[in-house]
Amino acid sequence: MYSMPSDPRAGISASRFLLLALLLFAALGTSHTAGADGVAMVKDYLRGLNSLQADFRQITLAADGGEMIESRGTFYLLRPNRFRWDYETPSEQLIVADGKRIYVYDKELAQVSHRSQKAILDGTPAQLLASNEPPEEYFTMRNIDRDDGRVWAELVPKTAETDVEKLQIGFTDGELDTLVMEDRFGQLTRFIFTDLDRNPQLQYDMFRFKRPAGADFLKID
Repeated sequence: MYSMPSDPRAGISASRFLLLALLLFAALGTSHTAGADGVAMVKDYLRGLNSLQADFRQITLAADGGEMIESRGTFYLLRPNRFRWDYETPSEQLIVADGKRIYVYDKELAQVSHRSQKAILDGTPAQLLASNEPPEEYFTMRNIDRDDGRVWAELVPKTAETDVEKLQIGFTDGELDTLVMEDRFGQLTRFIFTDLDRNPQLQYDMFRFKRPAGADFLKID
C-alpha cells in the first residue's frame, strides 16, 4: 500500500491518493432537513451514477502542521472504472485510468508512470465507485453530528490494506459540501468541489492515455 504523498507530483502514489477522492462527488436531489441521514445520502448518490465532471480544490496538511499544499484542476469520471484528473496548479499533471491501467504524467518532469489499475483499486475506498456492490460491503458507515449545520457521514474502510483511516463527508442543502480524509500518518486532506455536473455526456477517448513524445515511460508492474 502506498502512503499518501505530501507533494502532489509524487508519481504513481499520487494516483492512489487521488482515486480515493473519487468516491463521493456530486449534487444530490434531496433537501437538508432536521435529522437527515448522511449514510442514506451516500447510498442514494451511488444509485444511477454514470458519469461526473467537477472542478476541484485540494488542500493537504501534514500531521506535523507543516506547509499546506493546495492544488486545483478538473476531474472527470465515466463508469465503470474510468477516471481523469487534469491538474492545473501548482504544476501541470494528468492522471488517467482507462479501466485497466492508471497513468500519471508529470508535464514538468516529462515523465509517465503507470501500473495495473486493479492493483491500485483493490482494498481502497476507490472501490466504492468502481464496484456496483453496496458501499457497506467495503466500509463501516455511520452518521456523525459535528454541530455545524451540515449532514455528516463517516466511512471507515473494512480492509486493513489501506493507508486511509477514515473519510468524513458533509452535505449542505442536499449537496456535497466537504470531504475530509485522514490517513494513518495523521495527514488531513480536504476536497472542495465546484461546478458539479452529474451524468454529463463524456467521450471514451478522454480516458485513453496517449503517450507524450519524448517523455520517460516507467512501468511499475
